[in-house]
Amino acid sequence: MRASDADRDRVTERLREALAEGRLSPDEYAERIDSVLRAKTIGELAPITHDLPLNAPGRHNDESVGLTVSTEEARRLASESQGRENIVAIFGGAERGGRWLVEPRTNASVLFGSISLDFREAVLTQREVILQCAVIFGGLDIVVPHGVRVINDTTGILGGTNLSGTDSNVDPNAPTIRLSGTVLFGGIDAKARPPKKKRKWHR
Repeated sequence: MRASDADRDRVTERLREALAEGRLSPDEYAERIDSVLRAKTIGELAPITHDLPLNAPGRHNDESVGLTVSTEEARRLASESQGRENIVAIFGGAERGGRWLVEPRTNASVLFGSISLDFREAVLTQREVILQCAVIFGGLDIVVPHGVRVINDTTGILGGTNLSGTDSNVDPNAPTIRLSGTVLFGGIDAKARPPKKKRKWHR
């Protein structure tokens, strides 16, 4: 997927933070900025900040939050990005959980069914992803780790979206899941929960 100006701006801002924190020397900063300007795809941007922590200075770095592309396994998953994914549940159910790749745009379509998305061990292809929802006579359940922003831009028609179980996170640098689309005679329920018991991952 080709990188946008907004994608490059996010990487550039993280590099500025790393320079201010002393994580990068001026020469390293200049070299990486040059890589940002030359990058044409999301895959080319991801390695530029792969060795930098996701959290902003002063914040608690919770290793349980899986929404990162900083590990070798996460980078491998991110390199397989197709740009978008369609998850459909019609008169049935669908789910995503464990270690899975969240594309920049995911379409979740529910018709007389349900979808369950657990992001606690997920890998984001970029800091903010869009979850495009079409929930009609059904439900969409979302679980995120603590410290993740969930933004609701959906339109409810005799239905709605409930974010009361998520954190009131206003940090612009936090991993973000933006909900958009329509909820008709259905509902979206998002909750923040502690991580599952950690498992050992074998390469």
